[in-house]
Amino acid sequence: MTKHSEFSAEVDVIPTPLASAYPFIDLEEEEEESDYFEYFSDEPGSAPGTLSIEADASPPVIFLIDYNEHNATRIKINEPEDCLPYLDTVSISWIDVQGLGSENVLRRLGNVFNLHPLVLEDVVNVPQRPKIDEYGDQLLVITRMVTPKDSGRGFVAEQVSLILGKNYLLTVQEEPDFDCFGPVRERIRTAKAAIRQHGADYLAYALIDAIIDGFFPVLEDYGEALEELEDEVVANPTRQSLEKIHRIKRELLSLRRAIWPQRDAINTLIRDSNDLISNEVRVYLRDCYDHAVQVIDMVETYREVASSLMDVYVSSVGNKMNEVMKLLTIISTIFIPLTFIAGVYGMNFNPDASPLNMPELNWFWGYPACLGFMAAIAIALIFYFKRKGWFENFSGIKD
Repeated sequence: MTKHSEFSAEVDVIPTPLASAYPFIDLEEEEEESDYFEYFSDEPGSAPGTLSIEADASPPVIFLIDYNEHNATRIKINEPEDCLPYLDTVSISWIDVQGLGSENVLRRLGNVFNLHPLVLEDVVNVPQRPKIDEYGDQLLVITRMVTPKDSGRGFVAEQVSLILGKNYLLTVQEEPDFDCFGPVRERIRTAKAAIRQHGADYLAYALIDAIIDGFFPVLEDYGEALEELEDEVVANPTRQSLEKIHRIKRELLSLRRAIWPQRDAINTLIRDSNDLISNEVRVYLRDCYDHAVQVIDMVETYREVASSLMDVYVSSVGNKMNEVMKLLTIISTIFIPLTFIAGVYGMNFNPDASPLNMPELNWFWGYPACLGFMAAIAIALIFYFKRKGWFENFSGIKD
């Protein structure tokens, strides 16, 4: 395959995430839960540049997209050294590494791209806090990307590292099966918009913008989940409702921890003067910054809604308990006079021996009359309570 041949159907297809909706994140293990909140920390006394790779990390797969204004090529790289011929050309080269499961391959990539040991450490030892670092003629951008799970519940959060050079961009993804770069690849393939007319800095902007925009579908699903949960909490609060509220609050906090430092990192790219970022691209980065601010506003709004749902849950449970107590009070109030009458006629007085005769005991219609009188009292009380509106909310809490 020539260097500037068009995209071919024979080339391996790079997987793209499937859009899916979910009510809330389902964390089944403590390890998954802790990953959302903890950044990587070095072992005390470890040397700078020490790489720590998880045992279950996927082996790295390398794809290269090389393009200029007229042509584009997408190939799969078998050896890291195969990238060398593309680094000294005038065309733009995007080297996408998917997976962190081989220290040997990653160190060879470091040698090919002349990466500083601290750069390689930040790229491999995940997760790191999103940030921007300058290393000579290279710019390191650490980001956090979220994509929906294929199962339809929850999202996958991973670190994506971008190393920007003069005519190339090296991206390293933590997970090989999920990313939101499909539209960018398609724009390069079809030469849509202006991406093939700009340099590697514009490509970096496009990928960062795709990462930020990837938060919106996740947050939209959270908005729908919160609306459904609000109806559930108001109408029928249960223990499961409380667990859902707590889980959503935790995951919104993890989204906040992911997007907040990325906003600061984008602001750093806009403000700081670096020869690798052109003034034209800085203008586009302002729009990316605005998107990050919108995401933060949505996260903060949903967090406030989730917190208010906790108060609604407590109020709903209290109202439900009040309705139960009101029902028991009505039942007790109805039976108090009935119990009194039954108690009076249940004292087993001998009508012949008692100085105060109870004529109802010897009356033929005494028993039916007593039952009828008791029924009349009960009906009268029920009618009175109905007039007072005590029976209105027993079928459920009204809007």
